[in-house]
Amino acid sequence: QVQLVESGGELVQAAGSLRLSCAASGRSFSSYPMGWFRQAPGKEREFVAAITWNGGSTYYADSVKGRFTISRDNAKNTVYLQMNSLKPEDTAVYYCAAKTSPKYVINWYENRESFDYWGQGTQVTVSS
Repeated sequence: QVQLVESGGELVQAAGSLRLSCAASGRSFSSYPMGWFRQAPGKEREFVAAITWNGGSTYYADSVKGRFTISRDNAKNTVYLQMNSLKPEDTAVYYCAAKTSPKYVINWYENRESFDYWGQGTQVTVSS
């Protein structure tokens, strides 16, 4: 079992920055990849960023590439999402997710079904 708790979401002006955190507990955090997804009202949950177990590889959606950075601190059991140059279209509930299953498919990081544990989400609102 893995428990995930996100924090850091808030109301911010366009062009501003936020850092989201996701604290994990349960199974060994350093052994599995982590991801961030988001869901805007009326839209499906979409991939934002992912990171491998040791931080050696990171993946980003085209819409956030160059603006967002995913990182992890395995000593603190925490994954982060640094969000810069925020836009109103970044407004959404942001979820972190853990991939503990050993099964991998092509572009696994973009696939919600690859992740088997999810947090409750944190709201990010970007005003114009």
